[in-house]
Amino acid sequence: MARSADLLDQSGPPVLKRPRTTLAVSLLGFFVITLDALMVNVALSTIEKQLGGGILGQQWVVNSYTLMFASLMLFAGNFSDRIGAKRAFRFGLVIFVLASAACSLSPELIFLVSSRLLQGSAAALLLPSSLALIREAFPDAQGRAKAIGVWSLGGAVSAATGPALGGLLATVDWRLVFLINVPVGAVALLLLARAAPSPTRPTPFDWAGQVTAIAGIGGLTYGIIEGGSAGFGSLPVIIAFALAAVGLTAFLLIQARGSHPVLPLHLFRSRVLRLALIIGFASTLGWYGMVFVVSLFLQQHMGLSPLVAGLAFIPTSVLIAVSNIAAGRAAARFGPRVPAAAGQLIMAIGLVAMLATAPLESLLLVTILMIPVGVGGALTLPSVTALVLDSVPAARAGAASAVFNTFRQLGGAIGIAVFGALLTSPDVFVSGAQTSLLIAAVLVLFSAVTSLFVRPSVPPHAPAEK
Repeated sequence: MARSADLLDQSGPPVLKRPRTTLAVSLLGFFVITLDALMVNVALSTIEKQLGGGILGQQWVVNSYTLMFASLMLFAGNFSDRIGAKRAFRFGLVIFVLASAACSLSPELIFLVSSRLLQGSAAALLLPSSLALIREAFPDAQGRAKAIGVWSLGGAVSAATGPALGGLLATVDWRLVFLINVPVGAVALLLLARAAPSPTRPTPFDWAGQVTAIAGIGGLTYGIIEGGSAGFGSLPVIIAFALAAVGLTAFLLIQARGSHPVLPLHLFRSRVLRLALIIGFASTLGWYGMVFVVSLFLQQHMGLSPLVAGLAFIPTSVLIAVSNIAAGRAAARFGPRVPAAAGQLIMAIGLVAMLATAPLESLLLVTILMIPVGVGGALTLPSVTALVLDSVPAARAGAASAVFNTFRQLGGAIGIAVFGALLTSPDVFVSGAQTSLLIAAVLVLFSAVTSLFVRPSVPPHAPAEK
């Protein structure tokens, strides 16, 4: 019986799943793509001193990565289902390592931003395929919820080490922030060789849908970022928003009429998935937005070094690691509503407290009040991720996780774009930070209420699949 639980589904020959190896590979993949995002935030001021670009340049260093992450996620889910999660993961990991090396060698800001675009593209391939690998290796809902809790630990450990490590590395040389991804990626590739093969589901690619998705998401993000600097009435910004409107409209029409859409609209028939998308968008906007604002607040407004700014994240990060494990177990035992709603409520309280105390410019208060924001987010993500995977059959795990993570990355990209636009002037930095945190708090609170209406597709105490 134990052996049969380790086999692939009946669509292929019996092959041992090696669930622990698969989980370790998935965890490392999530670790490396999250580590990079968090370390870069702390290194922004140092990068700006060497390569220039101001607030606008710093936004693009972060959002060029997030932009491609969000834009290609749907393609990546389809790609993962089509060629198999293991092969898609390997392909993404190789590109991510090469792009990280290119970032570390960047002589100019434009080269760094271009390399970050490639890095984000690779990250888009890694995330849905890592979740699809878990879906294949852990067929029963309870075991999968616990595995996702461990998978989330990859992001939690990144959060625990990322800001402080990024500050330390940036103090030596900001290029090390990207170069560190190379050995971590190499270890993941070695482990991946031991993982079991993944089933494939050959389908044509929806190239028209993918192109219009990139145009729509890219135009929206570009318009928000450039609008904060050049003004929302400027011609390039107006053109960007027009491109976004046309691109997104065309994308939806193509998905509704196409025979092989990159975003299967029938997935949205699931009320569970629709609610999960709202939760993922809001919680990621709150977390990524807070990290971006606090990193700039501590360094550019308060004048602290990257190392000190990074150390301020340590208490939050350590508790995030603990909360991720607890969230996976709570979701397996009680279902997703309790940890998701409680986590977002805690997150909203932390954001409101941060905006109320921002004028005091206290490092101690910032350090303490980041804790509920980070812990709340850590309680939310694993349970909602498990909910998404439970709501679809295994064959659609890649597509469903891609849709979910597209909305999450969109939340992060839009949050950084909007918040960066509010922080362009040093004279209004504090009020801009307060407005940013208020926007995040309102959205997270709305999302917390949404969580109460979630009903899991699989009962939390359902018997394990045989």
